[in-house]
Amino acid sequence: MHNSQLTTHDSRLATHSSQLLDLAVVILNYNTRDLLRDCLCSLRAQAGLHFVACVVDNASTDDSAAMVADEFPEVLLVRSPVNDGFSAGNNLGLRRFGFPEHGRARYAMLLNPDTVVPPDALRRLVAFADAHPDVGVVGPKLVLMDGSLDKACRRSFPTPEVSFYRFVGLSRLFPRSKRFGRYNMTYLDENEQADVDSVVGACMMLRAEVIARIGLLDEQFFMYGEDLDWCLRAKQAGYRVVYYPDVTVHHVKRAASRASAKAQYEFQRAMWLFYKKHYRASTHPLVDGLVRLGLAVRGGPALLREMSRD
Repeated sequence: MHNSQLTTHDSRLATHSSQLLDLAVVILNYNTRDLLRDCLCSLRAQAGLHFVACVVDNASTDDSAAMVADEFPEVLLVRSPVNDGFSAGNNLGLRRFGFPEHGRARYAMLLNPDTVVPPDALRRLVAFADAHPDVGVVGPKLVLMDGSLDKACRRSFPTPEVSFYRFVGLSRLFPRSKRFGRYNMTYLDENEQADVDSVVGACMMLRAEVIARIGLLDEQFFMYGEDLDWCLRAKQAGYRVVYYPDVTVHHVKRAASRASAKAQYEFQRAMWLFYKKHYRASTHPLVDGLVRLGLAVRGGPALLREMSRD
């Protein structure tokens, strides 16, 4: 991460410092001003919860930061002069709340600016976590604009086996199979609460004690994969990760990345980083070669060069 100077309105957080917040909400924004406005309006409608939202603006060029400062004075604003990616940007916001060591809230939430949160959503997520102290991470049901489920909101870890089933199309051919449909857990009823491997960084809530134990997001992930890594670390620390569909959040999805070539490359790069960090040491050399080949086919020459350095 660049050693950049940041400007923020810390006085807004200081007014709450005498009392521990229920929830700290971090919203990382990059050129999604109008969607961010809708998201913040939905947060204004939340009730029954002591929380503060922080917008980290990753060097937007659409006056997003000015809009937040002018229209949402209650929101903590961090302006980053550079776009260092999803993990680094969210970590700026988390650190403003004192995480990982001395968080000023009982829970922290990552929330995308292209989401709209129903009025009781935050209160209900906190109430669920309060009632289940072994749950370290919880994520709601995410619904896309066409009403369909955002399948990324409940996932298995992309082990070589799970990734192979997706790569060759078996997960699409047999979505109801508990063996082949594990990538997005498509064999589960979307309205069924379940323990899962991971929820998605577009809307995920963690206990402060979890962040204190496992640390912040891994900044080697520029975008994608960091939520999987965070959930895996939470599970390794002994916490449950739960998909909680009793709360529904609306998600535009890819508003900032817009399925760009950069986003597609970073997705494949994230899969390489996740595999290298968590699975490569225990993977048979033949399987390792096949994994690298599959990633090279999808990630192209740039990813092949990066992999060749490891």
